[in-house]
Amino acid sequence: MNETHEYNRFLKLRPLNVRRALPGSRCALVSMRDIAAVAIEENAIVMAANIRNPLSAFGIFKAAREVDSFVVLELAKSEATYTGVNFSNLPWFAMQYSSFLSDGVVYALHMDHYAIKSSADRDESIVSVPDAISRGWTSVAVDASHNHDYDNLIFTRDLSMHIPPYIGLEAEVGEIKGAGVLTTVEEAEYFVGGLNSWGIFPDFLAISNGSKHGTYDSSKGEGEGIDFSRTGEIADAISKYGCVIAQHGISGTPLDKVGHFKEYGINKGNVGTLWQNIVFGLEMDPTSGNAVIENGSFIKSPDKGIPIDLWEEIVGWADGMEYSRNSGDYKKANLPFHHRIMGLPEKYRNRIIDETEAWALRFFEAFNSAGTGQKVIDRILQRDDWNASPERRRTAVRSEYTAAAAPDRGELAEGGADYSD
Repeated sequence: MNETHEYNRFLKLRPLNVRRALPGSRCALVSMRDIAAVAIEENAIVMAANIRNPLSAFGIFKAAREVDSFVVLELAKSEATYTGVNFSNLPWFAMQYSSFLSDGVVYALHMDHYAIKSSADRDESIVSVPDAISRGWTSVAVDASHNHDYDNLIFTRDLSMHIPPYIGLEAEVGEIKGAGVLTTVEEAEYFVGGLNSWGIFPDFLAISNGSKHGTYDSSKGEGEGIDFSRTGEIADAISKYGCVIAQHGISGTPLDKVGHFKEYGINKGNVGTLWQNIVFGLEMDPTSGNAVIENGSFIKSPDKGIPIDLWEEIVGWADGMEYSRNSGDYKKANLPFHHRIMGLPEKYRNRIIDETEAWALRFFEAFNSAGTGQKVIDRILQRDDWNASPERRRTAVRSEYTAAAAPDRGELAEGGADYSD
């Protein structure tokens, strides 16, 4: 419909920051607020894809265009430091890929895991996040989950107050570390209720419910361990605040299990490592996208992804960095090899794009999101206003969400590794 009068009217109703950042564009870049609302109404899941290479975005857009699914392109704060994608150039890449497809792909740009571990991080974030929003980003995930519950609440509050209310918002309680490490219902209710008491209304809450970021090493007995029971309990507890669950760490989760997410209050699903596996051309479990590990090494498929000689260069580089040959640190090869990958002959770029498209179509089917793109446009046209700020009310009492009331009061901070991507 992108040449019709209605699409032209929709373009004038896109978020103000989008129209200012991308003048003259006809892309359907919208606020995550509208995508989240349609996901809940349609009992669908938003696929949020972490983009470590721009070719992934193009393949995902091709799939979204084919089935008219909404989609989210996202980039974690940490990913912007070790890939060729950053908060400045992804809006441009997305706009260009949208135009290659004659526009009409409905998408949001999401700043994933914007980590705040200290007051210094908080102070930096109130400058850098609004700057990214001015470049066209339409959603932010504030991640202060490394802190005590009360500090998480306050740091999240502080940054959220510098994010316009028409921009999508995700928050996180409980670091995502893997099977058996679970956010409690009490923590989630305290956190989302505390935000509500300050007039902050997240669309999504990320929790620790048994998933992990990266590859599950089955040779060491690792396996996907998403706890649906705890997830559903938390979803029920926070539903009164208009907030639903964002599932992180989906790469490696069987698609038949993914199809049940929406039954447990999950309406956003993050998929990241799988797209990187496709770019590198790694052997993957066909049911889950988990990279195969044999004898302590990833397995390169000669007829997928980048050419074998470039992969061997990456392995040599990783060996020089003293990374194990099944290390998650292979993600750090994205930046030094970015231009080599983007400059590959068409044969290799196309097979990356084609496999990405095929996997994205499988996720859109599992997520029940076909046809949701037009529904987002219809929602915006019916509202007849660019402003997607939610109609929610402050119902929680601020005095009940103090440091003394925090679920982890008195505990020592754990510290340790960064689990943010």
